[in-house]
Amino acid sequence: MEASMTKRAATKRQTREHGILDSRDFMEESKVRRLHAPHNERSGWSPNPSNDDREQGYLKTLKPKSEGQIEMMEAIDAHNLVMALGPAGTGKTYLAVAKAVEALEAGKIGRIVLSRPAVEAGESIGFLPGDMEDKLAPYLRPLYDALSDRLSMKRVKALMAEGLIEIAPIGYMRGRTLNNAFIVVDEAQNCTYVQLKMLLTRLGWHSTMVVTGDPQQSDLLPGISGLSDVSARLEAVPDIAVVRLAERDIVRHPLVASMIGVL
Repeated sequence: MEASMTKRAATKRQTREHGILDSRDFMEESKVRRLHAPHNERSGWSPNPSNDDREQGYLKTLKPKSEGQIEMMEAIDAHNLVMALGPAGTGKTYLAVAKAVEALEAGKIGRIVLSRPAVEAGESIGFLPGDMEDKLAPYLRPLYDALSDRLSMKRVKALMAEGLIEIAPIGYMRGRTLNNAFIVVDEAQNCTYVQLKMLLTRLGWHSTMVVTGDPQQSDLLPGISGLSDVSARLEAVPDIAVVRLAERDIVRHPLVASMIGVL
């Protein structure tokens, strides 16, 4: 019995000296199971990723879910200025932000610029504390949600700290020229004709701008929103794409499409 234990101890010492994990260390003297099977019997398991057959990376593929979304994605790839109009739930904002992240990750542009009018949906919430980004955060929540779905929130904050993702209030856009950027203007139905004209003319070299909105859901007084007028005028310009999504393109709960049809 003593000789058997001595032989077993010597075997353990030898395997430890050569950096090899012996399954008997886990199976005979304890009830702890190995989490990782050995890569092969000679080398044993190693934490080095090069010795691991599993896929280490993860990338969420952007796939359109309707004909309208296919048209919108193709328009963004082919044009520098795209206006996407359609009812709630058609994925306008998500696709625009996702394509912006895709362009940034591929090195096609140098930064992402997000802009959205600070207009409450019929209910004033008063003054908000904090700096400019803190005040705009509630209005830009849909854009943050889309960003965090494509990137981790930690990465989003790091890119914002580096200036690669910029929050640009509409009121501070006048006079700027946005070169080498992907600009997303969300909720454009809450912009006036003058504001939209100013925003559209910010487009610089090597840049793409996507303007999204639903002309039927403006929170401005009747007749003040300029989205319908601007999109109708730009539809005749050859190098500008105006994509009109419909109820059939709604990808939220089926009841959303049913409500949009009767409301």
